[in-house]
Amino acid sequence: MKQSAIKELTTTDLQGRLVTLKKNYTDLKMAHAITPLENPMQIKSLRKTVARIATELTKRELQ
Repeated sequence: MKQSAIKELTTTDLQGRLVTLKKNYTDLKMAHAITPLENPMQIKSLRKTVARIATELTKRELQ
């Protein structure tokens, strides 16, 4: 998810997506620990998306 798309979402949407993406990230990490994923770069992109959303939420709180 790109930063421009994240900025367009509302705060409640971002909070909801953050919860689901964190759960997906945890599930992917566990699945990768058991059997290697076909595309392990999914973990990296998901982690970066979680960080982007968390950063946007922090920016909005500070304003």
